[in-house]
Amino acid sequence: MRIAPFKFLEKSMEQADLRRLESQCVQEETPQCVAACPLHVDAKQFCKLMAQRRIDKAWQVLAKTMPLPGVLARMCGEPCKAACVRQDVGGPINMGTMERYCAENAKPINPPKPLPARNKSVGVVGGGFTGLCAAWELARRGFETTLYCSQLGEGLPPFPEGVLDRELTGLETMGVKIETGFDASVSFIRTLIGDMDAVFVDSDVLPESVRDFGAPDELTLGTQEHGLFVSLQGEDSAILQAATGRRAANSIERFTQGVSMVTGRELEGPYETRLYTNLDNVQSLTSALPERDCSELDVRDEAKRCLQCECMECVKSCEYLRHYKFYPKVYARQIYNNESIVMGTRQANTMINSCMLCGLCETVCPEDFSMADVCLEARRTMVEGDKMPPSAHEFALRDMAFANGEKCSLAKHAPGTDTSDYLFFPGCQLTASDPSGVEAAYADLRNRLGNVGLMLHCCGAPAEWSGRVVLERDSMNDLKQIWESLGAPKIIAACPTCLKSLRAGLPNAEITSHWSLLRVLGIREDSVSPKGPFAINDPCAARHDVVLREDIRSILDTLGADTVEPELSGETTQCCGYGGLLSEANPALGMHVAAKRAEAREEDYVTYCVMCRDMMAKTGKRALHLYDLLYSEVNDPAARPSPGYSERRENRVRLKEHLLRNLWREEPNSVAELFESIDVSFTDEALQRMEQRRILKSDVQKTLLAVRESGKRFVHAETGHYLTSHRPVIVTYWVEYEEQGKSYLVHNVWSHRMHIKGVKS
Repeated sequence: MRIAPFKFLEKSMEQADLRRLESQCVQEETPQCVAACPLHVDAKQFCKLMAQRRIDKAWQVLAKTMPLPGVLARMCGEPCKAACVRQDVGGPINMGTMERYCAENAKPINPPKPLPARNKSVGVVGGGFTGLCAAWELARRGFETTLYCSQLGEGLPPFPEGVLDRELTGLETMGVKIETGFDASVSFIRTLIGDMDAVFVDSDVLPESVRDFGAPDELTLGTQEHGLFVSLQGEDSAILQAATGRRAANSIERFTQGVSMVTGRELEGPYETRLYTNLDNVQSLTSALPERDCSELDVRDEAKRCLQCECMECVKSCEYLRHYKFYPKVYARQIYNNESIVMGTRQANTMINSCMLCGLCETVCPEDFSMADVCLEARRTMVEGDKMPPSAHEFALRDMAFANGEKCSLAKHAPGTDTSDYLFFPGCQLTASDPSGVEAAYADLRNRLGNVGLMLHCCGAPAEWSGRVVLERDSMNDLKQIWESLGAPKIIAACPTCLKSLRAGLPNAEITSHWSLLRVLGIREDSVSPKGPFAINDPCAARHDVVLREDIRSILDTLGADTVEPELSGETTQCCGYGGLLSEANPALGMHVAAKRAEAREEDYVTYCVMCRDMMAKTGKRALHLYDLLYSEVNDPAARPSPGYSERRENRVRLKEHLLRNLWREEPNSVAELFESIDVSFTDEALQRMEQRRILKSDVQKTLLAVRESGKRFVHAETGHYLTSHRPVIVTYWVEYEEQGKSYLVHNVWSHRMHIKGVKS
């Protein structure tokens, strides 16, 4: 069941909401074997240590949980085997045999040191295993414990010499007084009840003596006699007898403290766990462990069969979650703590802004935990509280504003018409990366459908991903007004993210993907014959759009493309590293994510999201956008490099100007700004740094214009290069350059946000 993300600003609710959210992640839930064990022995850790041949450490794991471990480890009935997740892939782990080997070969350890004395006395009647375990548990908790029995170890099987004596000595070391030779009667028990703070009777050893006190409660083992606790009769499993002894000690502890006898005891004894472990890729491996005369290598190999059960489904699939080395329950707590900081450093900001918001975690999670919801809500809260670092998303938001500005934005009916039946919406990134493909696609649509208008605009995804709720709303309202001014035609979206955003923001609009339309209309006869094979990359925006994914595969089939699927594809596809503005907030991780996706298949990729194509192209991977097969005139479009940030802007501007002049026969009405007259070129090193540091050609031109007007610059005595800076708004840009006549050659660039108050820039 999916739980809605908590609202960080609702202080009265946030703790409760956080608890519910944390409970949705099952990674910390108990493994099946541990939950099935009446004592909850940590079988997972035990097997891990045994597989490492750290037998003494493994023995400490058993002794930490087991009472009288030297005895119990030799006669455990292995209830964990029935719950073992490996049951159907080679058979369950043989814990009992490994426990016996460990007990026989590990270095003996001292019994646990009791807690400080409670000044409470308890009598334990019966020397069977249940009574011995109860005495052990009570003494460990600081109770003054006396054990009364006719003989010690009643009903126990024979053990190797010294085993039982060593454990009984341990009982005495823990402070248990042992009184033997007692034939306990009803009167004797009544006397103990009067003398002691509490009494426990092992009914399996003394069944006749306890009948007068009524049947014990199954949960608490309490009877109608105040202060008397009695075990249930007929339990012959050693591990369940030990659990009964512990249950008795728990009840007596509660009784002597005067607290509830029943609250919070749901996890005593065996219980159902919610931990999910995926067995899809687990190899079947049967046990080769002999029941007796095992070698150290035998038990090591058996322990290695343990799957070390955990969930981690989201972490296994998501490079972002893997990078931060934890899982959603931990991240939710870190994000909550981050939002609770009033003053000081918010350590989780980068982690919050690095989520790709792609929804893969929710898709693979057995409990539908959505890190995207948590991180997006955190971003919105940070923005609302003015806590969002300005550097996180500023470049992407500037780019969105530029795409929607006068130089790039366009909304018109088809040439020679004043109405539109359709409106082609290619999206701002497709126009930035492949303007010629957009032009060809628009021409194809007009030729086949007639009255198809064109809208060059951003869908507002950067505003949504950055947590700017107001900007997202205003952007969609502006888009809606433009769409309505064109007569509210049916929208044809080429970008999967635009398709998703427009459907959410314009619920009354009729919206289809370009791909669905092409599937109906058919492809152009002059489309490129693909040479393949190609690996299909589904963008994360298409994760839950089955129709869109089917349309793409149908088009590729029509083209005759030989295609393969990555392991994570379709509903479980991985993000390219751009989603959620990861590549802006955390560029290094963004490139790592892109590289991992690129490495998933050796074939050239074909995708229908241009940012997926460009992100993989940045890693050196050969990748195609589907437009490259349908509309490209380039010989090898898979080798096309990803356009740089400045080139992307120029592509948008040139596309608008080109379409206005050649389709509508209009001159662009945008006026060139003064800085655009600056003739500048760049060294390869400078271009590389500009891409890494998100510095645009226009930023450099503005800086050079400023120094031309002010004359303020430094000069390097050896190289003769000039150094100048300019702070147009928030960011200060530094440019190292040389003059070449009336033009400039830039050697280095960098920027920062530091501003020294009182110093004029």
